[in-house]
Amino acid sequence: MRLGPLAAAGAIAVGVMLGAPPASAQSFPNKSVRIVIAFPAGGSIDTLGRILAQKLAEAWGQSVVVENRPGAGGNLGAAAAALAAPDGTTLHLGAQTLAVNVTIAPYQGFDPVRDFAPIILVGSAQDVLMVPPQAPYRTLRELIDYAKARPGELNYASLGQGSSGHLATVLFAHVTGLKLQHVPYPTGMAQAVTDIMSSRISLWLATLGGALGNVQAGKVRALAVSGHARAEALPEVPTFKQAGVDMEEESTWFAVFAPRGTPKDVIARINRDVERVLALPDVKERGATLGYRFAGGPPEKLSGFLKAEIAKWAAVAKDADLLTR
Repeated sequence: MRLGPLAAAGAIAVGVMLGAPPASAQSFPNKSVRIVIAFPAGGSIDTLGRILAQKLAEAWGQSVVVENRPGAGGNLGAAAAALAAPDGTTLHLGAQTLAVNVTIAPYQGFDPVRDFAPIILVGSAQDVLMVPPQAPYRTLRELIDYAKARPGELNYASLGQGSSGHLATVLFAHVTGLKLQHVPYPTGMAQAVTDIMSSRISLWLATLGGALGNVQAGKVRALAVSGHARAEALPEVPTFKQAGVDMEEESTWFAVFAPRGTPKDVIARINRDVERVLALPDVKERGATLGYRFAGGPPEKLSGFLKAEIAKWAAVAKDADLLTR
């Protein structure tokens, strides 16, 4: 049967609609995109966020800006991102504080599982244990022996309660039986760097990307790195396990989220484009230098990972003294 002109046109239009991507994905992004980071500028997560922002801006032909919103142990920035308009133009580059704060510092009116749409698990980063350059302990074993002989005298820096550096050092102290004093620096790294260089801070377990420059310049001394292998940029520094401390699985993770209700096709588009960015040769090379281990995968992978991390840290929190040191 032959179709008339109007019927034929209608059939063609339906065929085009069925075969074309959804309109929201086709038009995304039609304005500037912001990536909210819940920590101050200068750290490893900030560095990673700016790498992603630059590459996504090139791919999308739109401005992609990093917005640092520190405060409340990461809750302030995360809540601002989660409660933004669900159109894909506000993203959150989050870390394991999302999983930890649910237990140790819940934020009223915000829940990471309920209020975020997971997009992609970007990966993890190695941590490095730093001490002042003039410290009397030159190896991890010497640091442990020194601290055990002076319980409660040594202090350590972090970017705040529940931050990756805080939790990593809590685990380090638990594994080694040390008693250390916590000194948070929620406003940023600059003062913490000054204080460890001058020995006002005894040690600092920070992400490698944010600490590498000071280590390489000799402003601080690195004693160990997390992970199963040495850092490419610091081949002379042993892993915790090589130095006799079982911290192989300890690392900082990063992931991209959008506000709940963001269209699924927009989430799929962002997932695909971030995956492509992580596979770029220059991004892979820089990531290896800064101690990042890229992961990727579908949103469902991140959803399951986040729930598992929440359960993991809830179990850790049952040991009350672990998360109050």
